[in-house]
Amino acid sequence: MRALALDIGNRTIGIAASDLLGITAQGVETIQRTSNKNDLRRLKELVEQFEVTTFVIGFPKNMDGTEGERCEAIKKFAAKLNTAFPTVKQIFWDERLSTVAATKNLIAADVSRKKRKKVIDKMAAVYILQGWLDSNA
Repeated sequence: MRALALDIGNRTIGIAASDLLGITAQGVETIQRTSNKNDLRRLKELVEQFEVTTFVIGFPKNMDGTEGERCEAIKKFAAKLNTAFPTVKQIFWDERLSTVAATKNLIAADVSRKKRKKVIDKMAAVYILQGWLDSNA
């Protein structure tokens, strides 16, 4: 089992992958979004490279637990993923505060604001995936 976490935003998709044992999450990259076609093409390369069986998709619920516009956008992209990768299981994972946690961690590590901007989505994907992996331990 190898899982790939997706932190899907309007401009980027943060990517993290599990190790082969499904214990830890590692940041992979941040895809700069240009079109769904290009996004799916890069994801296809990653699915093949990591032999992915599961997508853990960050689901940005509101703090009160309700689903807003971003959740709808995520569901629409997930439908495209399902069409492109019908054998890859999809799991929506509550991502509330994942970006906040990633930001705090990067600040604590004294990463500059400029560098944080480049890696924040990838780090948020790591938090999403690690949360899911830990829940299955």
